[in-house]
Amino acid sequence: MEKSVRKIGLLGGMSWESTQLYYKLINQGVNRHLGGLHSAEIVLYSVDFARVEKLQRMSKWEEAGQMLAKAALALESAGADCVLICTNTMHKVAEQVASSIDIPLLHIADAVSEVLLRENVKKVGLLGTAFTMEQDFYRRYIQDKYGITLVVPSAPDREIVHSVIYEELCKGRIKDSSRVEYLRIIRSLSGQGVESVILGCTEIGLLVSQEDIEIPLLDTTQIHANKAVDFALDDL
Repeated sequence: MEKSVRKIGLLGGMSWESTQLYYKLINQGVNRHLGGLHSAEIVLYSVDFARVEKLQRMSKWEEAGQMLAKAALALESAGADCVLICTNTMHKVAEQVASSIDIPLLHIADAVSEVLLRENVKKVGLLGTAFTMEQDFYRRYIQDKYGITLVVPSAPDREIVHSVIYEELCKGRIKDSSRVEYLRIIRSLSGQGVESVILGCTEIGLLVSQEDIEIPLLDTTQIHANKAVDFALDDL
């Protein structure tokens, strides 16, 4: 009997602009390995990002975690073999979500750190939402678990990065002026001795790519999607 791929549960909608990339990249990855008309088996639960963003602003992380945990349970009930939270920021509640289900949660920071370890990177820059850059749930996870030092932009630059994400990228707006600012900020991080820069928000890859700059960029959407593909095909 032919073995089938494992079913991937995507907890998306945060924002749907990047969730659609997850869907595309995972299907492309599975097809690249299996060929023909093969595609991934995916279950998607897409939340209303306005509700999540409001809870973020109000620092109601416990309530946000409950919302995502309920969605993750729905994915498990639908037959998913794993869950991906398709956003860096909401990994702040990753432990709460993981403890609510009996299937693996594929943590985005683990996927990124595995790439950094393979490339022997010890010091890396981090772009993302203000929550991701300034709170310790993401930086400390990588630093404590993997021994990698993370560097974030200055306070004014963090404000620019955050604003572009929520006011432009999450709304599908791609502006050349914002790309110029992001590249300036990345070069500033490079000047502080980082060996590469994590695009620690799943929308940032919509704005900047490796073709735009010399320093290596780590697109967390692509890396997380690759992790899902590896999981899906592991038993084949």
